[in-house]
Amino acid sequence: MEKQYKYMPKPEFEERMKKLLPDKEDYRKFSEIVHKEPLNFIRCNTLKISPSELKKRLEKKWEVEQPFSSCPEIMLIKTALKPGELGKAEEHLFGHYYVQELSSMLSVLALNPNENENVFDLCASPGSKTTQIAAKMKNTGLLIANDKSLGRIIVLASNMERCGVSNVIMTQMEGISLCERLKNKIKFDKILVDAPCSGEGTLRSSPETFDIWNINMIHMLSGLQKRLVEAAIPLLKENGTLVYSTCTHAPEEDEEIVKFILDNFPELRLEKIHLPVKCREGVGKWNEKKFNFETEKVCRIYPQDNNSEGFFVAKFMKQQKRI
Repeated sequence: MEKQYKYMPKPEFEERMKKLLPDKEDYRKFSEIVHKEPLNFIRCNTLKISPSELKKRLEKKWEVEQPFSSCPEIMLIKTALKPGELGKAEEHLFGHYYVQELSSMLSVLALNPNENENVFDLCASPGSKTTQIAAKMKNTGLLIANDKSLGRIIVLASNMERCGVSNVIMTQMEGISLCERLKNKIKFDKILVDAPCSGEGTLRSSPETFDIWNINMIHMLSGLQKRLVEAAIPLLKENGTLVYSTCTHAPEEDEEIVKFILDNFPELRLEKIHLPVKCREGVGKWNEKKFNFETEKVCRIYPQDNNSEGFFVAKFMKQQKRI
């Protein structure tokens, strides 16, 4: 029998989500699925093994599905598992796969890093997206992965070693300060700002978020997110790509940041995102704020649409200066 969590949403959170999901049946599906445990997704680490070989090995003990033909590295374990079973398997210990929820993989798919590029992962730990970027780059080029916490850097380093990542430089610094240090020293082809956020999309895997959620935290994080992207954008090459993502539904942390970028950095153009999941367009208005950009170009991922966690992704390209 599927476990149901005891945590319940706060009235203000419920009110906000009903505003984002005005259709009663849609909201009912959302409020139902956030109390269910997430599916067991893993990502094949192609630095060490091919998806076909990993699938062959895993099928000796589990039922394995590759739900997206365009992304064979994404795998769903359909067998009912014991707690911690995925993390204890020898294939995980050898770095053949990374336990990673589906929505967490989407920002790197949008970023689309390539071989021999310079890539910056500003808020990197614990390393799920960093190892995914390195695999896309095939361990070539330069990948800088940063986190401000020493404890989180230790976890990041452990995951880099386990997954065989060799093109990474890890830095431990507050993100805005690091961007200031790197300014005028290096430019990046791709930058990922997977920003610290209120975590509204992680209710299935972290139900304690129901209890710690508060509106003041959302406003505080919105300010931090603006400062992070503001510091990172000067490091982007012309024709380079910046992806901003969060695991929250709060417009203050999503569309408001997109509007901030477009209002303050006219050289950045919002790009349409193509992902192998159902995406909804962004909200055009929230309370008294209007978001005057092409909301169909950003991607809102709701858990009831994909049986996943919730997520938000926006992609920008830095246009070439006109002479």
